[in-house]
Amino acid sequence: MEKFAFIIHPLDVKDMAWKFPFSRYLPDKVVEKFFRLVPPMKVSHITGIETPYNQAEGWFVTCPLTSRQMVSLPEKYVTGRIIQAGRVAEKLGAKIIGLGAFTPVVGDAGNTIAKNLDIAVTTGNSFTVATALEGTREAARLMGHNLNNVHVAVLGATGSIGRVYAMMMAGEVKKMTLVARNKKPLEELAEKILYHTGLSVGFTSDIKAALKMAQIVIAVSSSVDTMIGPEDLMPGAVICDVSRPRNVCKQVAMARDDILVLDGGMVKVPGDVNFNFKFAFPPGIAYACMAETMILALEGRYENFSLGRELTVEQVTEISALAKKHGFKLAGFRSFERAVASQEIEIIRRNALGKGLQVV
Repeated sequence: MEKFAFIIHPLDVKDMAWKFPFSRYLPDKVVEKFFRLVPPMKVSHITGIETPYNQAEGWFVTCPLTSRQMVSLPEKYVTGRIIQAGRVAEKLGAKIIGLGAFTPVVGDAGNTIAKNLDIAVTTGNSFTVATALEGTREAARLMGHNLNNVHVAVLGATGSIGRVYAMMMAGEVKKMTLVARNKKPLEELAEKILYHTGLSVGFTSDIKAALKMAQIVIAVSSSVDTMIGPEDLMPGAVICDVSRPRNVCKQVAMARDDILVLDGGMVKVPGDVNFNFKFAFPPGIAYACMAETMILALEGRYENFSLGRELTVEQVTEISALAKKHGFKLAGFRSFERAVASQEIEIIRRNALGKGLQVV
């Protein structure tokens, strides 16, 4: 039996209440201050992962800091807390751990954490890219878009996920705009894309300007706040929101019946898996970053994977092949944790046509 663990953390203070109900009655700042004193701990035992080639079990281990604390507290302190969570995983018997939500954003994207642990570490970002690519391609097709003629905006383009996503998608689309805060990394990425794919891409720090032009949006920013609102998007736009916390405001789905918003990276795990943990998904569904950790464990690949900010196309291709081997599949389409059927997508497409969508 192969063994893994996955580090999770509360996205915001409200998420603390599932384990500590008293926290819902206290001010947010008091709750965050209290949980700075709470040590990392095991929160559930994951069982039932089985493929024709192997079996695996694992654990969710929590690092009890919110997303805002992850990016606002001193980097050394936060990294130390994540390493503590990794040591809990080691004691449980895990041979590889995955870093969830904001834990791979801190510092050097997992490298320091890996150096301070005796087990392998992955961010899960390679399989996250793979599923985001697969999902946006299929969603674009169902919405009537021809990828060869669309304009894609990549939010968070200079992060590890955004960078390799842009590299891989650039060879399939007509136009692309890279969006991030800092100009120099954007220039370097644009030059790299031009050299490898021949596509001259635009770049900007103006999110709203980029969104106005894009039929396809991939959102992988590390912002703790939503940055895409209902008024920002053209009719017929497809948005794949990979970020947690979300980059897309829920009002987009509520106010716009002509736009398709998808949750990125939802994967069906093979076997009769029981996470023993309350997800907002149906049984057996996990995030792609979690699935990558499982896949590597099932392969007995107890080695660091998807670390740092320079993911490669080869890593994405390799983890995709291993996922196919073990039967991990994209779990259909979901929007704000709700299943989206093909009939609903057709209605969105028709609404978009009625509001001026030009199918190209």
